[in-house]
Amino acid sequence: MTKTKLVFDPFSAEFFNGAYELYGRMRDEAPVYYSEQYDFYALSRHEDVAACYKDFETFSSARGIDLATVRRGEIPPHKSIIVLDPPDHREMRSLVNKVFTPRAIAELRPMIAEQIDRFLAAADPAEFDVVQDFSALFPMEVISRMLGVPEEAREQVRLWNDELLHREIGQLEMSEKGFNAVVEISRFYYGLVKQRRAEPQDDMISRLVQANVAGDGDEATRLSTMEIAMFASLLGGAGAETVAKLVGSAAVTFARFPGEWQKLREDRTKIPAAVEELLRFESPNQYNVRYSMQETTFHGVTIPAGKPVFLVSGSANRDPEAFTDADVFDIDRDRTEAQNLAFGYGVHSCLGAALARMESAIALERMLDFMPDYEVTWDRCRRVTMANVAGWGSVPVRIRR
Repeated sequence: MTKTKLVFDPFSAEFFNGAYELYGRMRDEAPVYYSEQYDFYALSRHEDVAACYKDFETFSSARGIDLATVRRGEIPPHKSIIVLDPPDHREMRSLVNKVFTPRAIAELRPMIAEQIDRFLAAADPAEFDVVQDFSALFPMEVISRMLGVPEEAREQVRLWNDELLHREIGQLEMSEKGFNAVVEISRFYYGLVKQRRAEPQDDMISRLVQANVAGDGDEATRLSTMEIAMFASLLGGAGAETVAKLVGSAAVTFARFPGEWQKLREDRTKIPAAVEELLRFESPNQYNVRYSMQETTFHGVTIPAGKPVFLVSGSANRDPEAFTDADVFDIDRDRTEAQNLAFGYGVHSCLGAALARMESAIALERMLDFMPDYEVTWDRCRRVTMANVAGWGSVPVRIRR
């Protein structure tokens, strides 16, 4: 039987609908894949992806993390922590870490539980969409409250974030609507930071402003209004999307592996392990793009300098060389086998990982109460089509009573 030509197109229906079979072929047939259509390289094996995440000197984030921006080869004019390499990244992260502490995250637990309970209480169990009625809503509410976004603006911020990430099939560049959403959300957070400089409140933006002012006078390490606005925009978008997609995928994955759901029903101490396995098995962030600063060779294939390089963590997390029975969803698997790359690795490991894990764990606990026995309406499920992000846009379920 003749195999079809191997084509990895991150803007195709095949990719958006779940590219795990394709990833297997990439790992086996082209671990260093070259796209003639888009002129990028892609690494898909766990060992390679993990190594490149840590090698920021060769694989730079400074030109962006999606293909459209990295292809331009230009360093963005405004500093955002996600598109900085050390030492600039280290300086900004050290300032952000002053307010984004484990204790500060732990103190959010009651508020997170309250918001999750609020949205589930409003849901109709007879006609419940796990994404539209729940997972798309509560993470943005949590992040918005944490940052200090006024209640009347939260829905609009969520819609802006959806628009800037959205891509149609075959659409590489951000749409005009998406670009306008970026402008609006940047303007919004810039204005909010200015307000907090004048009138601090009990929120993260105010604490970032105060940490900036409380510095030792070294201007190079201070966060500007724009830098705080960029960080708020990043956290408000990426933080909400990760949890929204993970919880939506949880409903689908547990329906496909009902024995694992039963394990949680019988023993809720397994919930943290279930979150880790969901992150590995169906990661909301399927890839990040880097810019090759110098020529480098993997598996006999040379990647030239000045090229976009996809680090396909969604494939790496399903690599059978790293994980036993990698395509099996098993919440009891050995977590010491290999590094879970769902939140990146190295200097750009996700700053909000602990928050996302906590939100997801509380959401799973409440879902066990709300929908202990359920079935998915498969013909009405739909995937999202977004840059970098994968998951479900709609997952209708029927709760069995």
